[in-house]
Amino acid sequence: MKKWVLAKGDKSRAPQIAKERNISQLAAAILALKAEDVQFNADEYLCDEASFSDPFLIRDMDKAVERINSAVENGEKICIYGDYDADGVTSTAIMYMYLKSLWCDVMYYIPARETEGYGMNDTAVEKLHSMGITLIITVDNGISAYDQVKLANSLDMDVVVTDHHAIPEKMPEAVAVIDPHRADDESPFEHFSGVGVAFKLIMALEGENADVEELLDRYSAICAIGTVADIVSLTGENRTLVREGLKRINDNVNLGITVLREKSGCAEKRVTSAEIGFGLAPRINAGGRLGLSQRSVELLICEDREKAEEIADELCRDNDERKQIEKNICEQARVALDENEDIRNKKIIVVAGEGWHQGVIGLAATQIREIYGKPTIVISYEGGSAKGSARSVEGFPMNKGVAYCSDLLTIFGGHPMAAGMSLPTSNIDAFREKINEYADTLEDEFLPSIEISARLKPGLLSPEDVDSLSMFEPYGAGNAKPVFAYGGVTITDVSSLKNGMYAKVLFSKGDLYGSALCFSSTYEEFPYKKGDVVDIAVSIGVNEYNGTRSVSSVIKEIKFYGEDNEKMLRSKRIFEEYSLGKPLRKEEKQDLAADRDDFALVYKYLRANGGFKGEAVILYHRLEGKKFSFGSLLLIIKAMEQLELMNCERIGERYEITLLPVAKKAQLSSAPIMSAFGVEN
Repeated sequence: MKKWVLAKGDKSRAPQIAKERNISQLAAAILALKAEDVQFNADEYLCDEASFSDPFLIRDMDKAVERINSAVENGEKICIYGDYDADGVTSTAIMYMYLKSLWCDVMYYIPARETEGYGMNDTAVEKLHSMGITLIITVDNGISAYDQVKLANSLDMDVVVTDHHAIPEKMPEAVAVIDPHRADDESPFEHFSGVGVAFKLIMALEGENADVEELLDRYSAICAIGTVADIVSLTGENRTLVREGLKRINDNVNLGITVLREKSGCAEKRVTSAEIGFGLAPRINAGGRLGLSQRSVELLICEDREKAEEIADELCRDNDERKQIEKNICEQARVALDENEDIRNKKIIVVAGEGWHQGVIGLAATQIREIYGKPTIVISYEGGSAKGSARSVEGFPMNKGVAYCSDLLTIFGGHPMAAGMSLPTSNIDAFREKINEYADTLEDEFLPSIEISARLKPGLLSPEDVDSLSMFEPYGAGNAKPVFAYGGVTITDVSSLKNGMYAKVLFSKGDLYGSALCFSSTYEEFPYKKGDVVDIAVSIGVNEYNGTRSVSSVIKEIKFYGEDNEKMLRSKRIFEEYSLGKPLRKEEKQDLAADRDDFALVYKYLRANGGFKGEAVILYHRLEGKKFSFGSLLLIIKAMEQLELMNCERIGERYEITLLPVAKKAQLSSAPIMSAFGVEN
């Protein structure tokens, strides 16, 4: 369940924009919405030219170029020091390829996730010194490596830092520190990923007469993968870099990426940012999550098809293993949450498990967040040490929340939507309490939400209308794919697809008809039925079959027509807080209040229907004649469970309720959850 938010903007300007820009009404409506953004520039979407700002506007770029050129001219041994994720791998690949093209004596080093962790470490620095390295160039890391850069300096090694992460209190004393987030940086765009910063360095190394088109031919396909994978804002120069990279990926300019496309099953279709995010990037990441990232770098720089196929096969196998490990962690975490409502009902979910694979807990945190609609931190512990990975929702600044708990942590860092931390295992419970303490200080309730770009009428869009939206690609962070809503439509049929794995929904409104596919639910578990009047939020595309093109809709969210999800989410939050022992204010007590008639209504429905399977929001809607809130329903379910009137099993947000034999009249006031209420028996 999510709060539905209609995008702000004056869509009445769409006809004028459509005429001025010679675009469709649908595209013009989306352009009108984007114009509400103060950083909006219509030409960014309407112009195909590859435009980049002067790389020397970035602070210390001149120093970096001078030092690297000196190393090249003097035949010094250079090391690219990367990171094990897709952004770090792609940054390493393009920097290595470029310096290799200058016939440099260059190598690359990526720390192992499990044994070395993120960023520079003393052992690695000393090892590189023993190998004769005199210049280290960091990519996608280094901004926090104050001590390691100091160590390198003491060993007569220079360091050029290129990074895109937040600036710490003490910057490393490197020859050059290139990070667009520096307070003294005056470059026009700061939202690069690590590979974007590396590309700007390559531009600068090429000098004033750099052939940007040639650089894009050589490196943009790789840059696109790292930029999309790191979930940075796909606006400005990032948008240009990914757009140009997608062109080259689809033109098969990079052998390794081409082979990976073939192995991942997307060789026959046009690759978009979505295919990068769900198909290519996870496989590039798989090497670093389960093994060594060097294989991923080798794939990207490979010029031998047989070797590329061998590496791609390994990465695909690793990715399959990663998915199984992720599934197992999610299952264990979900069971732990289903069995422990004191953890599940908190505003911030912090769930921990022994021996969970540290390379996968971030992905598991994303899955748990989607199930429960809350900021989630998944922690893996082994002995006295623990590591965690966090994923947030809009409105909760995870980096600030984690920093609030700094006294309990040994290492931490991140940004508003994701963070990582290390801590003693003995501090996990205290960390859970303290980050929820921080959440209580925020005025914003950070409810899960979905933004609706526009309302549509069923069946009126043409494939050409949908095609017109391609001008807004590539989609990603900061440039989300539009979501549309069919409001107040009546379901006319629900059918099974792929042997019940998915559901297809047919619906109508007046004499207009439409359909949508649901990939987030099996046919058996799809909770809506023929005759239900619903609102359906969808993403749209074009399907081609036997030469015929048609508009396709994929369900993102669905709710009963007119249902106030925001009100229900707030009521649920009140119940959860109360169940954790928080005293109720007068208005909160009124929201949760339930009398014997309310209990009777729920009990009679369950008895008449042989119990219930599904999300509580569906049960709430089916209770005809109810006069109580959604939170009250959760209270009633809990009280009836405590009174042994029912058995209630939870699977994520789904309930499986079975009524139990009752020997005598239940005393409602004896249910512990009812302690704050005077309920007649």
